[in-house]
Amino acid sequence: MAKTISNGLARNFLGHSPEWYKLTIIGFLILNPFLLKIAGPYVTGWALVLEFIFTLAMALKCYPLQAGGLLAIEALFIGLTNEHSVYHEIEHGLEVILLLVFMVAGIYFMKNLLLFCFTKLLLKVKSKLLLSLLFSFSAAVLSAFLDALTVTAVIISVAVGFYSIYHKVASGKQFHHAHDHNDDDEVHHLHREDLEEFRSFLRSLLMHAAVGTALGGVCTMVGEPQNVIIASQANWSFVEFFLRVAPVSMPVFVIGLITCAGLELTKVFGYGTPLPYKVRVILEEYDEEESKKRTKQDIAALVVQGTVAVWLVIGLMFHLAPVGLIGLSVIVLATAFMGITEEHAIGKAFEEALPFTALLVVFFAIVAVINDQKLFAPVIELVLQQEGNTRVAAFYLANGFLSMISDNVFVATVYIGEIKQALIGGIITRPEYDMMAVAINTGTNIPSVATPNGQAAFLFLLTSAIAPLVRLSYGRMVIMAFPYTITMSITGLFAVIYLLEPLTDMMYSAGVIMPH
Repeated sequence: MAKTISNGLARNFLGHSPEWYKLTIIGFLILNPFLLKIAGPYVTGWALVLEFIFTLAMALKCYPLQAGGLLAIEALFIGLTNEHSVYHEIEHGLEVILLLVFMVAGIYFMKNLLLFCFTKLLLKVKSKLLLSLLFSFSAAVLSAFLDALTVTAVIISVAVGFYSIYHKVASGKQFHHAHDHNDDDEVHHLHREDLEEFRSFLRSLLMHAAVGTALGGVCTMVGEPQNVIIASQANWSFVEFFLRVAPVSMPVFVIGLITCAGLELTKVFGYGTPLPYKVRVILEEYDEEESKKRTKQDIAALVVQGTVAVWLVIGLMFHLAPVGLIGLSVIVLATAFMGITEEHAIGKAFEEALPFTALLVVFFAIVAVINDQKLFAPVIELVLQQEGNTRVAAFYLANGFLSMISDNVFVATVYIGEIKQALIGGIITRPEYDMMAVAINTGTNIPSVATPNGQAAFLFLLTSAIAPLVRLSYGRMVIMAFPYTITMSITGLFAVIYLLEPLTDMMYSAGVIMPH
């Protein structure tokens, strides 16, 4: 009996994950306490960060919540952090948590409107190049006034809708039939090649849109969570934030769109796959059928969703309330006026976001380790030792590098706090502080597109329902993001060194912004 139970425990541990993955996680858990005794908490802290990144990289083998959660629990038990530090990080990230819980669920109730609009866009725009630019540009504009996670949730909902429609037909079913689009066994062999091309098509659109959220998110104080922190520390208004960041964000925005076009034209790094003809025909038939059977009640529901969308934009644009609370209002308004009153019907909306929310809380535990063990302290000290433009450029590079491997919200919070202390201590002047704040904002937003763990929106995409459907793994995301990382990061660095100070001085002279 004991042998049977032990075999059962071994089989149950991390479920259907490969044996080598299970053994690797067990190896990490055994190694860390010994490493702590031998090398100390600083080295063990970095080992833990790298181990957690490994679990993110293997997200398609096993959802990172379980393996990453075991590492986080062990970090608490061996003293790399404590429950108070973890709770403190969760408090700092509460707005992001509420955003995930309520805003993503709110978007679920608007998916019919989104699918309607994006289906029209997809079917009307035949050029893959133009379509990619529209997706990237739209994601950027929306992210500037909403936030990157909300926009990513929208794009994911649309992509899942497209995929499920084609997958259902490719499996020999009608549009109205029930179907599991996670199972390829029923897909007819004649459709398998088109399915792979469609996956490639959707992957490229998703990545263009994800990068677009970074292009727009860097521009305004509501675009990313760390932007709000930076703006409040620097006492910048919405308009002042946009203007101060513009010398860096605008060149990067242009280069980002040029890179998008270049990738589609050259068809490298996994881009350039057009929408297969057979898939387009199926989507056109679906759109035609949906139009024919659309009742007055359905049209009324679309009108409600459109009205709620307007409220969403206004609420977020003017920051009338924390993002999560606006998301909750979207749920209430959409369900109330669309007649969705059953508990189970509302519960479905939360299925997509809650696993990622739990993962984000685990991530905050890892961030607590980074903070408690001061893993970034040597980098911060080295940067503050630099002088003039070199120091501003060093802030950009340091924030960019650390954001690639950690959470950009945490990195920005640490750095803006450090330069605030330097300002108070008289080490730097207010104009230097303002330029460093811009460097921190752009550094955490732009180079962080290199890896999924660099930005919450990218991590959300990696761990979403669409990622396994279109075969979007951690490694593939890194490869597809690589050209964007190079072009955008270099442009940002050039702008920080050569454009930021002279253009800021011009705005001072013109009275567009005032020195603090």
